[in-house]
Amino acid sequence: MSSALSRRGALTGLAAGAAALAAGTATARAASAGDRTPGASGTATGPVRTGSAHTGPAAADPVPADPTPGVMTLFDDPGFNFAGLLALGAAGMRASDVGEVLTAVNTINTAGLGEQTFTDTFLALGDRLAAPPRRDRAGRGGGGDGREAHEQTRRFRSLRASQYHAQALFYVLGTDAPGREEDIYRAGRRGWDTFAGLCEPAAVTDRVAYDRGTSMPVWFFRPDTSKRRRPTVILTNGSDGQNVDMWTYGVGAALERGWNALVYDGPGQGELLFVHGVPFNGTWERAVSPLVDWLLRRPDVDPRRIALTGISMAGNLTVRAAAFEHRLAALVTEPGVLSPWLGFPAEIREIVSDDKAETNRIWNEEVVPELSPSEAYLMKKRIECFSPEAMREAREGRMFTDFWTPAQAVMSLDVTSVVRRVKAPTLVLDYEAEQFYPGQPRELYDALRTRKDYTKLTAATGAQLHCSPMAPQQHNEVVFDWLEDTLGTA
Repeated sequence: MSSALSRRGALTGLAAGAAALAAGTATARAASAGDRTPGASGTATGPVRTGSAHTGPAAADPVPADPTPGVMTLFDDPGFNFAGLLALGAAGMRASDVGEVLTAVNTINTAGLGEQTFTDTFLALGDRLAAPPRRDRAGRGGGGDGREAHEQTRRFRSLRASQYHAQALFYVLGTDAPGREEDIYRAGRRGWDTFAGLCEPAAVTDRVAYDRGTSMPVWFFRPDTSKRRRPTVILTNGSDGQNVDMWTYGVGAALERGWNALVYDGPGQGELLFVHGVPFNGTWERAVSPLVDWLLRRPDVDPRRIALTGISMAGNLTVRAAAFEHRLAALVTEPGVLSPWLGFPAEIREIVSDDKAETNRIWNEEVVPELSPSEAYLMKKRIECFSPEAMREAREGRMFTDFWTPAQAVMSLDVTSVVRRVKAPTLVLDYEAEQFYPGQPRELYDALRTRKDYTKLTAATGAQLHCSPMAPQQHNEVVFDWLEDTLGTA
């Protein structure tokens, strides 16, 4: 690309990308997809399911005039609104409380919406809930059987605390104290660990080797302590989700159906990212294959019924893993993603060339000086999981100077060349008004050469937008109904 790209042109693209990362406006969706026009179902029948091993989905529907029909407005800014919807929707799985979220929303709007007020409000809420439940004046509260005081209250307060800490974590790099990032992550992790330990039965915890000197924390949830062999789902998070999201989008639903569920932090996620600085890479099978090995050593896992799911950007990562790990019996991509790089604005992608020095010159001299504080935060957040150096600079309150290197890492995630190697039956999810990866689920579906199904969640039932933030229960119903149809019930 010519180095004559105007700073204003780059800024316009970045602003469009900011909207694309949250609201799904028609303009932003086109920009984030490289000016590709995605299909969007306008039907009033809820989830739209099509496809077989030999047929693809119907032709793309026209883009509706309002690409986010029926979306509740919590915040005027689409990015903050999407985050708020994720927190609110999690209430259906007991991972938040409607009253707590809406009270936080009112507090933020009254104080003035911004990264600072959003972070501080949710952080305070998470800290409050993380404290153990109080005993009564007589010191009572335990069950007299060695159990903690109000154990069930503490269990779900800890889960909600983890949710609110995750909300604070997402925006902390845009505050006046970005160096709090690791501390806020650890606070959310404590809530998750407390919750997992108080489950009945408690989650089995372990560490699985990933690379030399690096291991992945895992949490294995099972319906009971019997050694009955059960179908098991490996739940994979995206580029900025936390463990609590895996409860909302899988663990709870799996347990209700008698399945086991495995949650883990891979490279670029959770502990590996925020504590150890291990970024994403383009070989996700290196994370999944050791997990399969670990599961196969357990007597309560049916070795013929191990499924893999991937939410958000993991709709890309898990395709890569399934292309090389053929012991998997089923795959679900939520949504299907061929190339995360296409989720960046076209104008930003165009500054990256084979010339590292020139790319970084354009970035530092022409793009960065024009970024607003919110746009600068957005780029720091999107790049930190691909670059330990960028994360360190962001925590110090500075913009990263090397854009070329992490851009190469993002581009390396493209699975176009390997998608045909996937052998496991695959469900590809799509969402009406998908903001991050519009059009890509259909393209991934078409590229698959295995038994496959395609389902689109729509505004007709409030399940639109990336990962159906307002409808995780519907989302889980679609995923686990398909898994049961494919692998059988527990």
